[in-house]
Amino acid sequence: MLAASSDKEAAGLRLGSELFELAEFLDGHRSLRVAVADSDRGVEERFELVRSLIGGQLSEETLKVVRSALERAWSTPRELREGIVALGRRALFTGAKEQGVLKTVEDQLVDFGEILGREPELQMALSDRAQPAAKRRELVANLLYGKATAVAEALILQVVGRPERGTIDDVDALAGAAAEFSGRRVAKVASAAKLSDEQRERLAQSLKRLYGQEVSLHERVDESLLGGATVRVGDELIDGSLRGRIERLKSRVA
Repeated sequence: MLAASSDKEAAGLRLGSELFELAEFLDGHRSLRVAVADSDRGVEERFELVRSLIGGQLSEETLKVVRSALERAWSTPRELREGIVALGRRALFTGAKEQGVLKTVEDQLVDFGEILGREPELQMALSDRAQPAAKRRELVANLLYGKATAVAEALILQVVGRPERGTIDDVDALAGAAAEFSGRRVAKVASAAKLSDEQRERLAQSLKRLYGQEVSLHERVDESLLGGATVRVGDELIDGSLRGRIERLKSRVA
């Protein structure tokens, strides 16, 4: 049974990684990207184009997924590229979930986001588009070596090589996607001091009752809150911080 689970995770890792490789290949070849997204061309013609140029680097399973993706209508080459990345992430999440390590992957994504928040020099280095993507990935791979699952590492390296909104925001979005893939809502918790296990459990149970489903707490420490915590779930903010209470008192007095 354990071997079967490991095989599923390995298959998901291979599929996800190969789809990321394809997305990067399309990124580097604009004319190919445009041709593959051109719905005026037949599916078979576009699929054969992909297979002839990069098919030797892709498994049969990945090629099946690519062919299926080309059957959809993509409005722009960029949308196609983003769709392939999304399929890669889904494959990685699926493999991790089937092995029972998706929560671990989610936690590692949150942890890496916290590291970026604490290390402005690292954040700056990863945001430097003048540096080749391979160099940025090498920097992160060295940081993650022996500290993260292969799935978390693959997800992080993909966004580091091709950030969309910014590395911190992209990693944060990945952590949220991992939680949602498991059927949990994300609660972003900022507290003046690190929560104790008891506080964490109590908060998680309170939010579960409030929202009617399991909740993942994505935590960070913000000493400027002075005390207490804030919780954001979707667009809703619950401000139980001392700073928030002081600001509300000031507004009443004014």
